[in-house]
Amino acid sequence: MILLGRTLASAVAGLLLFLSFPPRTLWFLAPVAIALVVLALTAPGRDGRTPRLRTGALLGAVFGLGFFLPLLPWIGVYVGPLPWIALSVAESVFLALFGVLAVLTSRLPLAPLWIAATWSATEWVRSTVPFGGFPWGRLAFGQSESVLLPIASLGGAPLLSFAVALIGTALAAAVAAVLGGAGRRTVAAALIVAVAIPVGGAALRTTLAGPTDGDRTVVVAAIQGSVPRLGLDFNAQRRQVLDNHVQETLRLADEVDAGRSPRPDVVVWPENASDVDPTRDRTAADAISAASIRIGAPILVGAVLANADGTSTNSVLVWDGAAGPGERHDKKIVQPFGEYLPYRSFFRLFSSYADSAGNFVPGSGDGVVLTPESAESAESAGSDAVALAVGVATCYEVAFDRAPAEAVTAGAQILAVPTNNATFGDTEMTYQQLAMSRVRAVEHSRSVVVAATSGVSAIIAPDGSVTSRTALFDADHLVATVGVRSTVSPATVWGARIEAALVALGAAAALVGGVAAVRRRRAGEPDRRDPVRTKTTGTEESAENAGSCNNSPVEPDTNSETSPIHPAGRGE
Repeated sequence: MILLGRTLASAVAGLLLFLSFPPRTLWFLAPVAIALVVLALTAPGRDGRTPRLRTGALLGAVFGLGFFLPLLPWIGVYVGPLPWIALSVAESVFLALFGVLAVLTSRLPLAPLWIAATWSATEWVRSTVPFGGFPWGRLAFGQSESVLLPIASLGGAPLLSFAVALIGTALAAAVAAVLGGAGRRTVAAALIVAVAIPVGGAALRTTLAGPTDGDRTVVVAAIQGSVPRLGLDFNAQRRQVLDNHVQETLRLADEVDAGRSPRPDVVVWPENASDVDPTRDRTAADAISAASIRIGAPILVGAVLANADGTSTNSVLVWDGAAGPGERHDKKIVQPFGEYLPYRSFFRLFSSYADSAGNFVPGSGDGVVLTPESAESAESAGSDAVALAVGVATCYEVAFDRAPAEAVTAGAQILAVPTNNATFGDTEMTYQQLAMSRVRAVEHSRSVVVAATSGVSAIIAPDGSVTSRTALFDADHLVATVGVRSTVSPATVWGARIEAALVALGAAAALVGGVAAVRRRRAGEPDRRDPVRTKTTGTEESAENAGSCNNSPVEPDTNSETSPIHPAGRGE
């Protein structure tokens, strides 16, 4: 396989991985994509040689560009292509690192396991740095329709990503074994792994909770008031976004009064639903209070609150009728280059939109807000009115494992994801984010209420199924009876530990692979990063010329190591 062929295969693999993500339901393309890029990174060429480390970095970067460029165009829909391309290139650097790690570990025994672990390590790194990381595009987030989704209940998004990667590396090993003439046992072992994981995922589905399973039930509502216009100036018409959400809440109240809908115990508005600070604007406060009194339930109001020092917080307030605001969640994971701009003076040299970035500061706390439960719901449950603990992950926060995990650990009984996708227009972003909420529902065995300003809003059951949803750009509302759960899933308890173990496993494998490569070089054995030493001339020839008909023939080194993932291959 010449370099051009490897490069094309890596690009195709990246495109296949993109196609596996929502709104498409082609989740099964993800392990195929991983298999294809692993073959490109580790398969021996016609001369029997496998890629060097720098070639691995190149192929990994090409794979990353083939994936991120079509995945992330929503970044630049209103600010131009530069931020989109820059972010895609930056994220591709992490997949270049994966390419290097895959090459390093491909010679180790049980190579498919170690390569999958290095994928997990790479996902962790890019979800952590720089500026807090960017987890978008993790393998787990493309599996919301997959038979593998229940695996998230055991180890969260990290284990689900690892499972997808392991299926892919096992498939690559099976193909390599067939092409390399390996024994049937090798092929069978790889195929058993590739088949057993989906079978296990399907078996786990029976263990997931249903929409109303739990200690008791409550009625939740999501309001999608829509916006007067899409884009960065979605809130240019003062109070129009707030008025839209007030009016949609009143429309729901009319349906409740007419008996067409049950009265909700809690109403969730989207992020930025109040486009003016209701703690400083009396008219806005009165409108929200009136809506809460009319619907007979507290409202979780998304609003931007101004601080005395000129900064802002992206907050969700519990607004309970005439009593007004109570507990609040201030968004803890704020979005770089959107809600704040690091190195503002530098980046404004590249884009006039730099000064459009906000000056938001992160909040603190565990992400849980307590909402008073209606007397009607308490009476139906045969108990006194008790507070409902809602875990809030505002928009961007849902992409990060720690946000919902901290909330559920702190006692959250349901999860709410208020989001504002109006600034991303008619793109796939909202569907990609909705898939994350579905993974979180299974991961923590909680119902999830997604409320979006312009769509898509949804009610998600603990088994990841979407019980109801809205369309884009419509003013609408959703009402559903959901289970209130207090037990925690294995993923809530063990997810972070499992990720740490996978990262450590990948790092250790890369270290062992690197040490082995250095020892081979010192011993004079053929290695991926060294030229092949010929016995006929006593000179060294480059990898590109070693198999050429114009050179002295290369005598095979019968003592050279073979790659476990490619038994017939020789290292450089």
